[in-house]
Amino acid sequence: GWREAVAAAAGALQAGGLVAVPTDTVYGVACLAQDSAAVRSIYSLKGRNGAKPLAICLGDVERLYRYCHVNVPDELLRDLLPGPVTLVLQRSEELNKDLNPFTSLVGVRIPNHPFMRDLARACSGPLALTSANISSHGSTLTVLEFQDLWPQLSLVIDGGPIGDIQSPECRLGSTVVDLSVSGKFSIIRPGCALTPTVDILKKKYGLVPESS
Repeated sequence: GWREAVAAAAGALQAGGLVAVPTDTVYGVACLAQDSAAVRSIYSLKGRNGAKPLAICLGDVERLYRYCHVNVPDELLRDLLPGPVTLVLQRSEELNKDLNPFTSLVGVRIPNHPFMRDLARACSGPLALTSANISSHGSTLTVLEFQDLWPQLSLVIDGGPIGDIQSPECRLGSTVVDLSVSGKFSIIRPGCALTPTVDILKKKYGLVPESS
């Protein structure tokens, strides 16, 4: 059942493992963000460039304040999270120094997916989260699409197909928006929720797009 799956995934993560998980956008691979060895394992699993940052995943907006310096209204966070959006903010001292050591920023995800939120709540610190694919390959919407990664994973949670597997839009992943500069926003990756996200930032909160 559900509780057993959450407990098994949390146990595998606490033991330093990598776990494949369904999210509200694409399949992901998670590890404990505060576990430096596990973070290194994710990079080697994906063949990922070490200068590409990993996002952190939390279960609730309240927990975000521990790991980030927030300079937008709490209401703005709650309008966008949980949802298919990654918010890039200034990181706090609480976050593992070995996670993205080359930047003072961190992307935060609170997926609108009940399993992911329960799993994040079951772990003491944040999860590090990336898409379940080899770097530069397409993102995945079913567990079979990344079966070449299975041998290196401690556990694969099969949440069934995510979205419409025929639709290219469904593979875009989350919309990534930088909110680290007060009063401004910049879109780092358009992703799958660009229009509603920009509408909220501009119309409701009066944020200005940073000139690129």
